[in-house]
Amino acid sequence: MENQKEEGAVKRKLGLFDAVMLVMGSMIGSGIFIVSADIMRNLGSGYWLIVVWIITGVMTIAAAISYGELSAMFPKAGGQYTYLKEIFGKMMGFLYGWGMFTVIQTGTIAAVGVAFGKFTAYLIPTLNDAAPIFQSGGYKITWIQILAIVVILLLTYINTKGVEGGKILQNIFTGSKIVALIGLIVLGFLLVKTNFWSGNMGLGWKAFNNLNTDAAGNFIKSGWQSISGMTIMGGIAAAMVGSVFSSVAWENVTFVSGEIENPKKNIVRAMVLGTSAVMILYLLVNFVYLNTLNRDGIAFAVNDRVAVVASEQIFGSGIGTIIMAVLVMISTFGCINGLVLAGSRVFQTMAKDGMFFKAAITNNKNGVPEKSLWMQGIWAAVLCLSGQYGNLLDMISFVIVLFYMITVFGVIYLRIKQPNLERPYKTWLYPVTPIVYLLIGASFCILLLMYKQQYTWPGLIIVLLGVPVYFFINRKKAV
Repeated sequence: MENQKEEGAVKRKLGLFDAVMLVMGSMIGSGIFIVSADIMRNLGSGYWLIVVWIITGVMTIAAAISYGELSAMFPKAGGQYTYLKEIFGKMMGFLYGWGMFTVIQTGTIAAVGVAFGKFTAYLIPTLNDAAPIFQSGGYKITWIQILAIVVILLLTYINTKGVEGGKILQNIFTGSKIVALIGLIVLGFLLVKTNFWSGNMGLGWKAFNNLNTDAAGNFIKSGWQSISGMTIMGGIAAAMVGSVFSSVAWENVTFVSGEIENPKKNIVRAMVLGTSAVMILYLLVNFVYLNTLNRDGIAFAVNDRVAVVASEQIFGSGIGTIIMAVLVMISTFGCINGLVLAGSRVFQTMAKDGMFFKAAITNNKNGVPEKSLWMQGIWAAVLCLSGQYGNLLDMISFVIVLFYMITVFGVIYLRIKQPNLERPYKTWLYPVTPIVYLLIGASFCILLLMYKQQYTWPGLIIVLLGVPVYFFINRKKAV
């Protein structure tokens, strides 16, 4: 009876619009407002800045189109975890879930939460000026971190009250930030007094790395003529760490498959529509940066907050800062909500498979996995206090793409191994689309292994630590 009640409590309450809002809301966090500064420092040219975002966009949309085939075949809660488990076995699914809980999902929630706190400090300067609550050597706990924790726990609590509450919040905040971004894009071309577009784009391809001779792991030391093709690619891969991280989390919609109406069709539609719309917005926002700021203004924006500097050029220093701070607060708040809503469903699905704490299995009276939500929220709060979440997220970009590649390869693998399986949706332009992703993704990962090892090995070690944990969990089953 209890199981029947639990199953009956899971109702499909998310339509296509809600799913698209979840995709877009989970993707648009704080990255688009910050990472272009680092990309410009690495590459030194408006051309290369746009190239990085276009490559990232092609990657993201190709992955979403490929995932669509799997989402239609396995329309269950758990999404990517379920796909990897069904295709490659329980261990691969567990390693993904382990990475998600330890840092990918919870670390992202923590980092975006702190970004919310930092931009709130623009409106409330005392948050920046206040003495740390605790400090020991280089480690400290600040009021910004506490605000991040409050927001994470508040959104966790709201999501325990049912899908409806989380859905309404998601739609409101995602809609608000889309409108605000479109407004910023339009006004960035209409109101700006000094136009830097021709200057930035006039630098051409030969401006590669003029700003930072340390872009691709100290391999670039002089001008264009001495730069090898591999080193250029290494610089691009290093620069892409930020754009890739800004463009992940779209797969969160697959985690809540059990609550989406007509999942075999709506999940793939939501992923393709959502990722395409976000990548277009990202590209246009970067056009605004190139129109309103010169390349030094983009590259050396204070604290990398290039969006704030651009907003000051558009609206004036006083109101511009306030407008951008509010926009980022809206953006990060909605992003955290989407991540909180979706991630807990993966851990619940893992628990049902005996791969996570049993307490995460049950739904509360509102039909949501309350204990799974709180486990996720509490660990994300701990990461807020660790002081290491930002570094972990930089390092994990490699692992995120690695898991994307394994999942996309699963589309090809299943086509070969089980060609007769029912496929309600087939990947558009197969096999070109998954191969395009695999080629770009493999180049990205290999080049990072060569030129930016600090982005790769720590993330791999975190995931590989899951191997002994997996065998420990399954020790009794093997007997």
